[in-house]
Order: sequence, then C-alpha cells, then structure tokens
Amino acid sequence: MTLSHIVRRHVASRAAPAAALLVFVTSCATNPATGKRELSLVSQGQEIAMGQEGAKAAASQMGIYPDSAIQRYVSSLGMAIAKRSERPDLPWSYTVVDDPIVNAFALPGGPVFISRGILTYMNSEAELVSVLGHETAHVTAKHSVSQISKQQILQIGLIGAMVLKPELQQFGQAASAGLGMLFLKFSRDDETQADDLGFRYMTAGGYQPTEMAEMFKTLQRLSGPEGSRSTPEWQSTHPDPGNRVQKTAERIAAAGKSFTGSKVERDGFLRRIDGMIFGEDPRQGYFQASSFIHPDLKFRFDFPSGWRTQNSAAQVVGQSAQGDAQIALSTANNTPPQQALSAFLQQQGVKAGATSTNAINGNPAAVGQFIAQNQDGSTLAGYVAFISQDGLTYQLVCITTSANIQNYDALFRNTIGSFQRVTDQRLLGVKPQRLRLVQLRSAMTLTQFNQQYPSVIPIAQLAIINATDVSQTIPSGTLVKRVTAE
Repeated sequence: MTLSHIVRRHVASRAAPAAALLVFVTSCATNPATGKRELSLVSQGQEIAMGQEGAKAAASQMGIYPDSAIQRYVSSLGMAIAKRSERPDLPWSYTVVDDPIVNAFALPGGPVFISRGILTYMNSEAELVSVLGHETAHVTAKHSVSQISKQQILQIGLIGAMVLKPELQQFGQAASAGLGMLFLKFSRDDETQADDLGFRYMTAGGYQPTEMAEMFKTLQRLSGPEGSRSTPEWQSTHPDPGNRVQKTAERIAAAGKSFTGSKVERDGFLRRIDGMIFGEDPRQGYFQASSFIHPDLKFRFDFPSGWRTQNSAAQVVGQSAQGDAQIALSTANNTPPQQALSAFLQQQGVKAGATSTNAINGNPAAVGQFIAQNQDGSTLAGYVAFISQDGLTYQLVCITTSANIQNYDALFRNTIGSFQRVTDQRLLGVKPQRLRLVQLRSAMTLTQFNQQYPSVIPIAQLAIINATDVSQTIPSGTLVKRVTAE
C-alpha cells in the first residue's frame, strides 16, 4: 500500500502556438493499422517507454492475479493476436490483474491488462479473444498516441500533477506519463475502429465472431438495472459507439463467408476459471462499516464515519464527503518509526510541528504534525504517523488544507489512535467468494439450479455471469457457474 494519488489535471506544455503549429506540420505519420496519415508527436520509442512505465504502475496499484496457469493462458492467447497484428514487433504483454472490477485496458506500446473480474463474466475463450483483440487494436491503431498528440497541440496536461512539491513524490507515485495513460478515454470513432480490428483479429485466429456479440450483451446487462451493483469500469473508459451487437452482425454479413465450425471453446475456458476469486478478496483487506481490517497483516484502524473509502493492492485511502480531506495508509517497509518520521519531516517543503513517540495500542509509533507547501502557493496541513507491528512499519497520512485543519484535527487523531492488532478469529478467518462449476445432470432453469445449488450472489447477477435468463431452460450436461462462500 502507498499513499493515495493526490493528483490534479494541469497544463503540461508551455510551447508557443507557432512552435506547436510547426510540430503539427512536420509530425504526421502513417497509421500501421489503418493506412491513414495522421498527427503523431510521439515516437515509437517514447510510446513504448510510456507504456512500460504505466504497466509498472498498473501492476503495483492493482496487483497481479497469483495464478500462473491463468496468466500463461491469457498471455498465450494475447501473443497469438499480437503476432497477427500490424505491429508484431512491439514488446507485447498480456496480464491478468487482481481486480474485481469488470475491466480491460491497453497502454501505449504493447501492455494489455485484463481483470479477473471480467474473466468471471465471460463464458468462452472466443469472448476472451474478442476483448483481447479489441484492446490490442487500441495499441496497433495508436489511439493513445493520437490522443497524446492532440492534447499536446491543445496544451492540455497529459498527466496528473502532484498537488505537493515534486520533492514530496511519496505523496503520490502516480505522477508519471505512464500511469497518466490510464486516464485517457477513447472516442466513439476509436471504439468502432477497435471493434473492427478486434473482429479481424479474432476471425483470423479462427474464432466464432458471434461470441463478440455475446460479450457485448453481457457488458450491456452489467450496465443496466440487473448489473447496477457491478457496472463495468470498461464502460467508463470505452464509450459505447452504438449498437455493438448489431454492428457485429453486420460485420459477419459483410465478411461474405460462413463461420460455421469456428472456435468457441466454452467448456475449456470455463474449466480454466473454475475456482477463481469472485468479487472483492477480503484477504487483501476489507471494510466493516468504517473500519478497515487486514486479516493477513492482522491490523485494523477506523476511518471517520461517512467517508468514502477504497482499498487496492498498493494502498487504502479514505476521503471526506466534501472531498477536502484525505487519510491514506501505506507501508514504509521495516524502517523504525522514529527514523521514518524524521526522514519525512526533513523533506524540502515540509515544516514540522509537534511530535510524539508514544506507543499506539502497544505498537511502537512516531507521530508528527506538519505543514506542506502546495504548488499553487496554498498550504496543506495534517498528521503523519509511523506505526510498527510484526516487523513492518505502516505510514498513515492524514491531510487537508491549512484552513480546514481545525475541523479535522480530532478526526485525524482518532484515526491514528485506532490502529491496533486484530486477534478476533472471526475477523481474521474471512475467505473470498469463488466461482465454481456444476455440470447439470438434467435440464433445468437457472431458478431451479439456484435452488439446488445456491449462490451467495443475487440470481439476477447469477444470470449475467451465465449469459442466460432465470427462466430459460439449460440443457443437461451444461457447465453452469455458481458463486460460493468458502
């Protein structure tokens, strides 16, 4: 866990308009996927470098799903697509991130990521290939590069700038061009083009293109009332260019050939994701009301009531309802608390206030107040605490503007003082929900299936992950997903 990204959009380029126009005139290139001439201010070397930087940040923030078999499987499918693409020589990589959100994304220069969350909603290898092909297409068509180039011309910032001085990098390690790519959103034209290319890639690989339409149907259901609790992140960064299901049918018709006998690989795919974690993994930390509990590291602490909270592989963070204060927990490795506090308060731009080395609930600790200069001339204020437990030191930063520090002072101190060891086995023994397969011995509806093999998720959600309706009869012998609590 690292401290939350305290970032904001800013103007990155100071180039004069005339200089920008000169670059525009001299920086057109042929798109390898479309054959069209288009603006490009980013060389292939720069594109690759940004993608690699972003890939490291994405892996750190989301975590890599710890299943080598599924990683090899997804990578092999992705690399087969990449080799057939217009840019086979890029340093391609295809990685499953340990994220429950239904999502997939590509970074410039070759890194493609897909969440375990979206895998649990898929029902065939062909569906997976359609998504991998779509994301590969964003890279081959240089969609991120195009957006970056346009933003540079418009002098709009590419990345999130640190609120604090550059010397305070530990306040947010995401201030990099690479991770900034995660925030780029593609246009509807980009999405249509990625669908077109993805269709080309999957059919060239011998896959049944109707499965692309099935994937779109699942995403549509997730975005509607049935899936309101699991709206895919994929939808927020991939604006829908219209009726994708209908457009897929039109592509199939325009192909002028039969796809009968093309690969679907339903059962083989489902057996590969059997046992995959479904939803949030409480072993990585979970919330119980306003308390955050980490069962593996055996600690807990309390956020103020009513705050918005989020946990990831790299950090756990809370933000006030007004958005004017933040509390974030990260690790400081095994640095002793007093040494870590001293290093923090000695940073340029940080003014130290009162400090304490009193233990917190029996754990060695060092706490300090501080004021830090903001880039816009304003000041931020708060507390930083370093607390040691079982050989690991945690950094807990509570921060707001100087004008608001009195409003949050007591809340900050209460949060720091709440850090403690967890011994209750009911809290330590939690386990994740998992996807499990059942092969039907007789035909039945999903409603009947759920009565016989109950799941811990609502039946509407169960219908989505199985790409069926609750009243539709499922043939005997079919593999059906359920979600169980271990």
